[in-house]
Amino acid sequence: MPNLPPLVYAMLLAPLALILVAATVKTWQAREARSWPQTAGKVVTSAVELREVRVPDADREEGYRMDSRNFANVVYEYTVDGRKLSSNRISIGEDLGNSEIGENLAKYPAGSIVMVYYNPRHPDQAVLERDLPKGLWGCLGLGTAIVLAIVFGSVFGLNKIYQYVAGHVARPDLSVMVVVFGGFGFLIALFALAVQRQASTAKRWPVVSGTIKLSKMEQYHAATGPGGGRGVEMFGKRMFYTYSYQNVSYTNECARVAGETPSASDKMLQRLLSRYQDGASVEVHVNPDNPAEASIDAGGGGAIIYVLWGIAAIFAALALFVATRR
Repeated sequence: MPNLPPLVYAMLLAPLALILVAATVKTWQAREARSWPQTAGKVVTSAVELREVRVPDADREEGYRMDSRNFANVVYEYTVDGRKLSSNRISIGEDLGNSEIGENLAKYPAGSIVMVYYNPRHPDQAVLERDLPKGLWGCLGLGTAIVLAIVFGSVFGLNKIYQYVAGHVARPDLSVMVVVFGGFGFLIALFALAVQRQASTAKRWPVVSGTIKLSKMEQYHAATGPGGGRGVEMFGKRMFYTYSYQNVSYTNECARVAGETPSASDKMLQRLLSRYQDGASVEVHVNPDNPAEASIDAGGGGAIIYVLWGIAAIFAALALFVATRR
């Protein structure tokens, strides 16, 4: 076994552990919900709602930023012990947004009668679906096996690669550099291939009309600098576009810029998006399998793809140069 500190393995496996803990908690909640009583309810609102969601951002003083995501806002009313209550939670599972929106709106249209399952200890806690997706643990088990195979296979594989390279390069003391450069080049090439395939797929998505919307100026502080002082005050703007697909409206964010002054932020946005003006009409390529996923520049990733392939080639050339150095 490669002589790596336990902390390395812990860092590699920590995300998997978090997923398994979250799945365990949700399974316990689902089992508890099976005993919840039920009552008839009525859907009073069924529409797309744009919500702000916190996501980690190490470049900000707060450690997070707000992202906009589409949610199926299904509000239903029900009565328990004479009390009229309402909720908009559909299932036990967590809704992270931008997923199954059209399906949920079609399943629970406004005015429909639904079966509501509520917590008898806290009747204001209710769901319309109390079961987790079928095969959840089977998928997690398979995913766990794959992740473990990748993690430990990579560690053992890198050790074998290092031994192989050390025996075939002019200077074995430079083997680590050869493996590192080659590994970075390989990973970047994989990323470039994924971006290229995604761009190719997006070009074949159906096209609908959309409208550009610019946000108001937001103000925040950058993350604390090396000296420990407060981060620089920043001014940022975000660009959105709205569109409709199969009679459901969506809003997506497509750009975000920031500068140390409001005018600098405006200039950056203008340079980046010179062909898009506030209120302008645009063509939107929509993923038919998940209409919340879309693009207004399906072919615009070409430059990024070439850059990625170029960086991968540079790392490959560095690996070859070091490997042949005497």
